[in-house]
Amino acid sequence: MNDIRAAIAAERRDLAAVLAGLSPEQWDEPTLCAGWRVREVVAHLTMAFRYSLPKVGLGILMARGDFNKAADRFARRDAGKMTPEQLTTSLSRNANHPWKPPVGGYEGALAHDLIHGLDITVPLGLDRKVPEDRLRPVLPGEPSDRSVAFFGVDLDGVEFRADDLDWTFGAGTPVHGSAQDLLLAICGRKLPPGRLLGAPAARFTRT
Repeated sequence: MNDIRAAIAAERRDLAAVLAGLSPEQWDEPTLCAGWRVREVVAHLTMAFRYSLPKVGLGILMARGDFNKAADRFARRDAGKMTPEQLTTSLSRNANHPWKPPVGGYEGALAHDLIHGLDITVPLGLDRKVPEDRLRPVLPGEPSDRSVAFFGVDLDGVEFRADDLDWTFGAGTPVHGSAQDLLLAICGRKLPPGRLLGAPAARFTRT
């Protein structure tokens, strides 16, 4: 557990350092999360640090039990009232925060932070490589993994082959790319053109 907690803290600190170097214009750029700019993604990343469980529960109740709708409301509201500096500070000061999602434990927390960090850096064209010791624990092993089912992406007939790690996932026609890009595709993200190769790449690429 200590290793995974250390990986979470390191990932949050690294992302905070990236955010600290962004221009005001970049904070308003779109991300891989549909409808969210950089500021909404960071607001979402830091939501658990700033809200108590009862307040989050009330937000879900007001959204008629729809967590995604509640999370969107929180993110948009906080992105509108918090400055980039406040959002960055919230992330960096909570590097060691013990939050973890209701399902998935600390591995789920690492995946949450890592994937949302890539949601920001990939469309901005920032060449950030997630360290292997943080990426490995969140790469799915089987199509039946809960993390895969959560996103509900149609992965039938595709084998994901990493070019930079000894890792494959699924079975079928190969699609190649970096392990972190393939993870994003498995998690329902549409990547910029040219990041994935192979016949199925178009399924996971922005048009």
